[in-house]
Amino acid sequence: MSSTGRPGTRPPTISDVAQAAAVSRTTVSHALNGVGKVDPRTRERIKRIAAELGYRPNLRAQRLRRGQAKAIALASSMPFAVAGGPSRLGFYMEVAAAAAERALVHEFALVLVPPVKSGSGLESVDIDGAIVVEPDENDPAVAQLLARGLPYVTLGRQVAGPEAAPYVDLRGDLVAELLLEHLRDQGARRPALITGSGTRHSAVDARAAYEAAAAAHGWDPLTATAPEEGGEQAGYEACAALLAAHPDIDAVCALVDAFAVGAVRAITDSSRTIPADIMVVTRYDGLRARTCEPPLTAVDLRLDQAAADAVELLLGRLRGEDTAAVVPAPEPRLVPRASSRRLPVLDSRTG
Repeated sequence: MSSTGRPGTRPPTISDVAQAAAVSRTTVSHALNGVGKVDPRTRERIKRIAAELGYRPNLRAQRLRRGQAKAIALASSMPFAVAGGPSRLGFYMEVAAAAAERALVHEFALVLVPPVKSGSGLESVDIDGAIVVEPDENDPAVAQLLARGLPYVTLGRQVAGPEAAPYVDLRGDLVAELLLEHLRDQGARRPALITGSGTRHSAVDARAAYEAAAAAHGWDPLTATAPEEGGEQAGYEACAALLAAHPDIDAVCALVDAFAVGAVRAITDSSRTIPADIMVVTRYDGLRARTCEPPLTAVDLRLDQAAADAVELLLGRLRGEDTAAVVPAPEPRLVPRASSRRLPVLDSRTG
């Protein structure tokens, strides 16, 4: 019955399916699109015949009829030095892979907007809505979506902005607490914190968690911020300045993984060893953390599930559903590595 696979044959049309199934074109359309009142047995028979014929619906025509692009965007104002890296693999691309997979399940395409500071690209792209990854205050990507009147959700809450959009909570406070408690368990008594200088939730939450831990454990607050666009070099300079001002620092929590790699270099250049003299931990368990020397203790943020949840949240908004205002991401998990695991000191008297 199939008309595919023969050179010169035209692709089967909806009329071919209707003729083969002995029904109207309208019935075929309703059966294949899951609309209208079609007997379930007839619906299944039409689907089977369409598959045997090799019929493929005209998605462009469907989009025009429905007034939908059937596409959503993933956008962020995080500079590439933080979101990606030299390998073009990183936080943003991990989110993109999981989000694209979940969107495709719902027959939506994912449009990946490069993470640039201006947020450019959202003005003209044909989309129904967007997921904004870890927006900053007055985020340019959010501003462009609002200007177009497009619905959006965020992965990580927007600390301050023009409106409270639904979001997937990446548990920034808990992530920072996991890292700081780990350092304390490994013997840190003078830990320092390095965050981005902006107002992304991860930085704001980490600073609050650090202040609370410092008060609880009697630590002297030792903090620094660095511009995200500076990448590893910004982390290097921030860590070097902290070490110069506070030479007794024994641990560094560099929240951004690019900063952490720079911090490792600054510590090594200061003739200190990791982790014996200074431990280093970071937030995102990505390629940078795993390939750093030594490998960095980090946190599995469960980004695959968090990204999928963000897609479901956005598509719920597009369908007009009464969606949750906040969807908690799965519990984050600490991944200890050589950068903070201190071996027990052997007593020389035991031989």
